[in-house]
Amino acid sequence: METSQDSLILVNSDDQVTGFASKEEAHRGNGITHRAFSIFLFDANDNLLLHERSQEKPLWPGFWTNSCCSHPRRGEDILSAANRRLYEELGAGGNIQYVYKFCYKANYLNIGSENENCSVFLARLRPGEQVTVNADEISDIKWMTLSDIDQWVSRETACFTPWFLLEWKSLRGKYLDQLVTFLKH
Repeated sequence: METSQDSLILVNSDDQVTGFASKEEAHRGNGITHRAFSIFLFDANDNLLLHERSQEKPLWPGFWTNSCCSHPRRGEDILSAANRRLYEELGAGGNIQYVYKFCYKANYLNIGSENENCSVFLARLRPGEQVTVNADEISDIKWMTLSDIDQWVSRETACFTPWFLLEWKSLRGKYLDQLVTFLKH
């Protein structure tokens, strides 16, 4: 499980390691750029799992976001971290596929911020697999079609995390071909 003292990997905009800091330090104030990832988990019917962040989260509690998002720890590669957190948060495995990487920064009230070099992955549940939600991380989940998510985002943008909105726009735009190809397999 993650803690506020986990040692995160600090990086520059080229994703080169510049040091290490606790999760708490990396998110304090304007934040320190660190490595992160986001996973978009699909079921066998091409529905995407969105989750509502736990009210216990210090940043963006109660906001809706992609299936799983987190950070690799010191000494952990990004793919291993993505697999670890997919299991810890949703009790799921899956075939994880890298799509792209981007940098973003977003402040949450006066509490802290995300300042991340984020890798985005697509994943699919294994046949017959069900998710098991970690209530410490997630308040609620929804399995939705892509078009239903498009409509929800256009109606209620303010209920989503800033990274989800950026990633969704890219997956529905610049990386749409990769998303469509992933869903065909």
